[in-house]
Amino acid sequence: MATATLTAGAPPARPAVPDTISTRRVIAFLAMVFGMFMAILDIQIVSASLAEIQAGLSASSDEIPWVQTAYLIAEVVMIPLSGFLSRMLSTRVLFTISAAGFTAASALAATATNIDQMIVYRAVQGFIGGGMIPSVFAAAFTIFPPSRRAVVSPMIGLVATLAPTIGPTVGGYISHAMSWHWLFLVNVVPGILVTTAAWTLIDFDKPNLKLFSKFDWWGLAGMAAFLGCMEYVLEEGPNNDWLQDQGVFICAIVMTIGGVLFFWRVFTAEEPIVDLKAFTNINFAFGSLFSFVIGIGLYGLTYLYPVFLGRIRGYDSMMIGEALFVSGLAMFFTAPISGILSNKMDPRLMMMVGFFGFATGTWWMTHLTADWDFYELLIPQILRGCSMMLCMVPINNIALGTLPPERLKNASGLFNLTRNLGGAVGLALINTVLIDRNAFHYARLSEHVQWGSAAAQTKLQNMTLNFEQTPGLDATSAAISKLSGMVQQQAALLSFMDVFFMLTVLFATLGLFTMLIRKPAAAGGGGGGGH
Repeated sequence: MATATLTAGAPPARPAVPDTISTRRVIAFLAMVFGMFMAILDIQIVSASLAEIQAGLSASSDEIPWVQTAYLIAEVVMIPLSGFLSRMLSTRVLFTISAAGFTAASALAATATNIDQMIVYRAVQGFIGGGMIPSVFAAAFTIFPPSRRAVVSPMIGLVATLAPTIGPTVGGYISHAMSWHWLFLVNVVPGILVTTAAWTLIDFDKPNLKLFSKFDWWGLAGMAAFLGCMEYVLEEGPNNDWLQDQGVFICAIVMTIGGVLFFWRVFTAEEPIVDLKAFTNINFAFGSLFSFVIGIGLYGLTYLYPVFLGRIRGYDSMMIGEALFVSGLAMFFTAPISGILSNKMDPRLMMMVGFFGFATGTWWMTHLTADWDFYELLIPQILRGCSMMLCMVPINNIALGTLPPERLKNASGLFNLTRNLGGAVGLALINTVLIDRNAFHYARLSEHVQWGSAAAQTKLQNMTLNFEQTPGLDATSAAISKLSGMVQQQAALLSFMDVFFMLTVLFATLGLFTMLIRKPAAAGGGGGGGH
């Protein structure tokens, strides 16, 4: 019955022979994958080099995070919209416009002379570039037969997870070796090649321009307000005491109004801007839930490790990049293994191994000390990289592998959105816990460092004697300052341990949760449309 439905719904451009695919389409797909790699890499590539950009643009410390935030807000709006645009314009036109626009915006960002220009160019770069990401996921499950999934799924999974992980490393190297301008200029030549390849080679589907007359502008406005303001609230809330801050409070109101408008249009418009019917597919719904959690782990740990190394160890961006390169290597080497396993193993078991591996890595980090360096972080990093790939491949297959072809474009946008929203929610949660627990631990530790404490006074006297050896220094003030710094460092360490413990519980729970989902159909059961 399911097979008949799939075949009936298949567009005429789909290959007649399920197990063969032309070289032209393979090259087109590889060009698309590279375009997606650039778009995802650019989220994180500037994160390690914000100080250099801030100095170059004479921006304030309040303004510079917008280089990151503007990109994320714009991208999160485009990702679900891309499904409708792809059906209306065709994959070829949408991907070509996205690649060309992303390349142009990258070149413009390199020419920015003040922070306002940079924020505008980054928003354009994120919005237009966001169209490339879901297009690749949709194409992977549309043009490739199920027998090729073991190769294709690890490839897109690797790009989606490796790009954000190595972004800070790549960014650190580029800005050290050349200048921050090259963080953006590096996209130009590959961008032109991807644009040319996309226009010349993509032939997966045909446009349906009649959809333009049914374009739901109110739905788009609601979605932009809802997702854009949600991203802002989650990004800025933890550092500004949430709704106590006027900007966050106003955005929360706009987000609520936008959400009501968006969901009303989704259920009433003739052609909704985002089709939520894909969630009626139980596998897609579970796949999206797991994708959300993968977003928390992927973006959360990509943020946590550099913050620890910068704040506690005093590393610069180059040293942080070198310390964190291990998890990228682990992902790279695990990708082909996870592809082979996806054909031989129950995907639920693969996900369980991945989630428990992730939990083991974060549990290892709950034993953190201020002396932890490359070698102490090595095993947690390897566990993180390997586990991420073991989870990602079966999640992709479960979510998108059983959907009929006509649903794939919308579903791909929603699936990628869940990962990005997971990252945004995860970062907000992590930042909130770090700030609150830091204050809590500092208050508790301070109670033990009072004038009445014999141990504290002995420590202070010893430190004062040491500082008295240095001429021209107020030894007592220096000793008190040093002791206060030690308490602050310990409080920060304890708050990091709390966050890692929270992530351990989350991933261990999900590992158990995989047992509750139904075994998905075999890879040949759907999405290929050729059966």
